[in-house]
This record gives sequence, structure tokens and C-alpha cells, in this order.
Amino acid sequence: MTLLQTQTHGWLRLSFEQVTGQTIVRKCEQQPPLRMIRAFPIGHGGTLVHLHNVSGGILGGDYLELEVLVGPNAYAQLTSTGATRLYRSRDTHSENVANQQSLIKIAQNGLLEFVPDQLIPFAGSCYRQQTNIELAEGAGLFWWEVVAPGREASGEVFEYALLDSNLKITTTDHKPIVLERSRLEPRRKPLAVLARLGCYHYYANFYICRVGVEAKCWQALENELAILAQQLSTGGQTLWSVSTLVCDGLVVRALSQHSRTIMSGLPLFWKAAKRELYQQEVELPRKIY
Repeated sequence: MTLLQTQTHGWLRLSFEQVTGQTIVRKCEQQPPLRMIRAFPIGHGGTLVHLHNVSGGILGGDYLELEVLVGPNAYAQLTSTGATRLYRSRDTHSENVANQQSLIKIAQNGLLEFVPDQLIPFAGSCYRQQTNIELAEGAGLFWWEVVAPGREASGEVFEYALLDSNLKITTTDHKPIVLERSRLEPRRKPLAVLARLGCYHYYANFYICRVGVEAKCWQALENELAILAQQLSTGGQTLWSVSTLVCDGLVVRALSQHSRTIMSGLPLFWKAAKRELYQQEVELPRKIY
């Protein structure tokens, strides 16, 4: 991609390695506005890292790259310091659309928990993201994304211009686990219709994967989480659903009128799934500001 002189090209490249039972950050290369705050040790030999955008959000024309490599048997947990704000673009020409490219590789028996705060697209914002995740044998992934309608307190609901997302999760031998593409353009195709989001303003996707787990185990976990989804769903307010993937995982989806119900519900699915897949309790990430 060719960048204009006025555009910002930032990157953050992290690699995690297990050393004598404790995961450490082996490499950190960063170019603002992306940066790593610091690493905190957590239970089961893991490490928690906070990702931060020193610009306060993603600006029109930004081109950002995130690369995360989790080594064999390493355990990394990533979160954000707050919501990711997508600011207004000057226009919708391709050079002014904000882009983020993410490449994630998890080696044999490694584990990554990526649990950021919500994405808030401001009125007039244009944003594209491409995420490629590669899982080796025994590798695990807990990955969620929560998308807001805009700044509701300012009266902005579905006033962004473009939100384009492409997610690919595969095994190291290129076997597809997830291939998902969404392109939302509320100005051209309103979202408040039954064929799209209907009466709901917020949505979330939560991918739970571990390569090599037998299909019958995923079916049992789907049944367990489906009961939780039914308990948390409230007609006209919040809907939860659970589905197994083609292999090695399942996805939890949510629609809601309020972000707090999604943000409080996701950890419940995370906790139940981690107990089943790892026989461990979830350690919720501490927040720093």
C-alpha cells in the first residue's frame, strides 16, 4: 500500500515466549501511534499486555499494523486501555480510509486471549480491518470484538460511512476455521432493519478455538453455552447465540441495545469455555489508564 505524505504509518510487533514456566515479552517493536504500555504477570504462567493508541483513536488515513507471535506453550492476554475510537474521515476516498492489518500466529500449545474494549465508529468515519490468525496444533484462542453504533450520548447512531472487516482463522496447514467478511455502510444500507441489526445497536462476535479438540467436545460445549445464551437473552433487549465452527472451535454472537449487557455477558462465556477446554479459571484483565 502506498501512503501519502500526510498519512500515519504505525506498527506494533510483539512476540511472547515461555521461559522456565513463565511467559515473557521476547520482542517489542513499536512505531506510534501504536504502543505497548507494559507487561504484567498473571496466573498459569501468563502475561498481560495493554495495547494503547497514543493518538486517542484511529484517524482517517491511518495505516496501522499489529503483529503478535505467541511461542510454543506461551500464554498471552491482550487488552486495550479503553474503547477504540474511529474518528471522522475527511472524505471517503481510498487514501482517507483508515486501515488496520493484524497478523497473529500462535505456536504449538500456545494460548492467546484477545479481549479489548468496544470499537466506536464516529459519524463520518471510514475504517477497514484485515485480521489473519494462524493456529498450530494444540494452539488456543479466545478472541472477541464488540462494535458500538457510534457516540450515542452525542446523538450519533449508525452515522459512520464505512466499517469493513475481514477475519480469517486457519491452522498452520491452511485448513480454514473461520472466514468472515462484513461490510457496513449505514448511509447506503440502513442497519435498523430486520435483515440487518433491527432494533439492536451493539453487536459482538466471540471466537473460541483450540486445535485438536474432538468434535464431540465442541458439541458438548455448544450445548452448555447455549443454555447460558438462553438465560442471558431478553426479548427486545439482548440476544445471544452459540454455534460450532467447521472445526476446532465455536462462535458466540450477541445483539443488544446496550453495551453493558454485552460487556458483562462475554466474560461468562469466556469463563465457562476456559474451564471446559483448559480446566482453568479466567483471570479478568486489570485495567490501567
